[in-house]
Amino acid sequence: MNIKVQKTHPDAVLPRYLSKGAAGMDLVSVEDVDILTGQTAVVSTGLAFELHPGIELQVRSRSGLAAKYGVFVTNAPGTVDSDFRGTVKVILTNNGAYTFRVLKGDRIAQAVLAKYEVAELNEADELSKTERGEGGFGSTGVK
Repeated sequence: MNIKVQKTHPDAVLPRYLSKGAAGMDLVSVEDVDILTGQTAVVSTGLAFELHPGIELQVRSRSGLAAKYGVFVTNAPGTVDSDFRGTVKVILTNNGAYTFRVLKGDRIAQAVLAKYEVAELNEADELSKTERGEGGFGSTGVK
C-alpha cells in the first residue's frame, strides 16, 4: 500500500519500520518539549498523511518510553482519519517520577495502519438475547 506523506515542517522525518516484522512505524518529534511529571504535552511530528478511505493511522505508545520513563500516548490508540490533512501531533503524558525531555528527532510514538468499516446503524426496540446479557465490567470474572 502506498501512502502519501507531506512534510509540514523542514525538520520532519518520514516514519519507517525499524525491523522486518514491525507493525508500527516510528513517529519523530520536530520540537523540543519538557513534560513535567503528571503533565501532558502535544508534540508535533511535522507530517501530514493522505490515507485511503477505509484506512486509519493509529498512534500508539512506544513500549520503551512507557516501560523506562512512564511516558504514554494519552489517547492510545489515537486515530488519524482518512479525511484529515493536517499535521499529526502526539498527545504524550508523563506518569514517570521525573521531567521527561523530548528533543527534536526523538522517536515519540508509533503509527500503525488499520482497516476499518463504516457501519449503517439501525435503531431497534430490542436486541437479541445472549448468555452474557447486560453484564459488563468484570461480569465474566476477574481472573
